[in-house]
This record gives sequence, C-alpha cells and structure tokens, in this order.
Amino acid sequence: MGKLFVIDGTDGSGKQTQFKMLQERLSEENVNYRVVSFPNYESPSSTLVKMYLSGQFGENAKDVNAYVASTFYAVDRYATYKQYFEEFYNEGGIILADRYTTANMVHQAGKIKDEKERKKFLDWLCDFEFNIFGLPRPTKTFFLNMPPDYAMKLMENRENKFTHATQKDIHERDKSHIVDSYNAACYVAKEYDWYEVNCIKNGTIRTVDDIHEEIYKEIEEYIKK
Repeated sequence: MGKLFVIDGTDGSGKQTQFKMLQERLSEENVNYRVVSFPNYESPSSTLVKMYLSGQFGENAKDVNAYVASTFYAVDRYATYKQYFEEFYNEGGIILADRYTTANMVHQAGKIKDEKERKKFLDWLCDFEFNIFGLPRPTKTFFLNMPPDYAMKLMENRENKFTHATQKDIHERDKSHIVDSYNAACYVAKEYDWYEVNCIKNGTIRTVDDIHEEIYKEIEEYIKK
C-alpha cells in the first residue's frame, strides 16, 4: 500500500498555497508522487458538488443536511480514486491530496451542534467512505489552523475555484458556516489525531515558507524510509 498525505482546513486557511509548495518540494527531491484535489472539478463526478456549492439545493449550507451533502463528495472521491490513483496507490505510491474525506468531517460535521449526533455522523462518514466505498485512509492529515477572522480577510478577493469568478460559494459566503466549520475542525483534529499546524503566531499570520517547512519536516520521515 502507498501513503496518502492530506492538506486540509477551513476555507481561507492557505491549503492551496501549501499544497503547491509541497508539490514543488517533492519534485525537487525527485520523489515520485501523484496529486489529487477534492472536489475534482475537472471530472463529471463533481456535478452534484457544484450544484450544491452554487446554491441550487438551497442558498445556505445548512439547507442540505450533512449526510446528503457528504454523499455528493464521497461519490466524487470514489470516482477519482478508481480512475486516477487506485493502482498507483496500491503499488506503494505517494499521494498528495488537497482535501479529502477530512473536508466532510470539517464542513459537514460543523452543521451538527449536538456532540452525540456529531459523533454519530462522523462514525457513519468514516464507515461510508473507508469501509463501504473502500477509499484509503490518510497516512497523515495536516490541519491548517487559521482562525475565522484571519481566514475571512484572506478570502475577500479570492477567485471561486469552479466558476473562476470572485463570487463565493455557499460555504465561503456564510460567516456562520465558516465559524462552525472551524470549531468542528478543531474538535475533529484532536479526536482523529490530525497534525495541527498553527498558522497564527503572536497574533500574526506565519509566513508560507515557515508553515511549509513544518509540514515538509513531518512528511520527510515517511518519504525517505
């Protein structure tokens, strides 16, 4: 089996930047790897995700319950796994993922306030994706801990990933969802032993290079074995 490294966090936490820097670093180190990004907007499998995020099922994220929304993402992940990286992973390859099942654990679990119901959902989600769908479990998940106030400032003029416009999706434009997702992420990161990368130090956002070095140091021990 291969190794799967996931970069995750709430919207505006700098995932794409760190994902790109990690790719460049591994290429410089002549590491053979593949990348996947979820949702996979280049694939038809993400159609329901696009419809959900564009507000076609409801203008607010909470209009679609956590279980239903999670199925949209899970199907996209399954299709991407089967088509693009299953064989490489099973042959021992290294996979870098920009979001994964972990994103549902953050964004969808954030919709559920009751702790027992949230735990029930998380148990269901892990069984659904890892057991029923047979998706690989992450070797290590990096949670970029960027508090909402900082994240929302960073997102102000960010381009939408699948429309290439500045209009934000239903997750990004809902401040309460961003806060709820962040709180869920902090909870889930501890419950599932994710590696937490604190993006703020002494009230200031750390440099992208500083954050990158921390992430690479943790991955290095796996790729050089």
